[in-house]
Amino acid sequence: MLPIELFLQTINATPLVAIDLIVRNDEGSYLLGHRINRPAQGFWFVPGGRIRKNESLDDAFRRIARDELGIPDMERVDADLVGVYEHMYEDNVSGEAGISTHYIVLGYKLHRAVNLETLPTAQHTIYRWATAAEIMADSTVHANTQAYMDGGRSRPAQASSTSPSSTNE
Repeated sequence: MLPIELFLQTINATPLVAIDLIVRNDEGSYLLGHRINRPAQGFWFVPGGRIRKNESLDDAFRRIARDELGIPDMERVDADLVGVYEHMYEDNVSGEAGISTHYIVLGYKLHRAVNLETLPTAQHTIYRWATAAEIMADSTVHANTQAYMDGGRSRPAQASSTSPSSTNE
C-alpha cells in the first residue's frame, strides 16, 4: 500500500480504476451498503473496490468479491459487464481539501444470494435490498449507484459526495 501522501498525489493527478458489484437477488432487488468511507460517505452504494497495480481483472474481481461480499470463489466470468462508468467526487479518501477523486469503474452485474448479517463491514455499516424503482426514488442512494439502474442516464457530470441530509437506517 502507498503512504497516504503519495496516494493523495496519485488521486490528484490521475483517475483510479475500480470494479463495482451490482448484486441482484431472486426477488429482483439490488444489494446496497451504507458507506462509512469517503468518497460517497453517508450514501447507499453498491459494493466495489479499486483495482491494484499489476493486479489482473480476474484477480481484482475475486479479491473485491471476497472483501466486499465475503464470497471467496466468485469469478468474473460468472458476472455480466454492464458498462464502463465515470465517477467523479469533490472529495477523497482522506478528506484532504482541494483534491477530487475520479474513478473509471467497470460495473458488473451478478445474480447471487448473500446474507446481509454476514457481509463485511469495512466499507459499509449496514446493508439492505432495494428494487431499481426504490433506488431511483431514494435521494440517499448515490447518483453513481442510481446510474447502474438506468444505464447511466441519471448520472450527473460531477456527482456530489457530501452526505445526504437523511438516511434510511
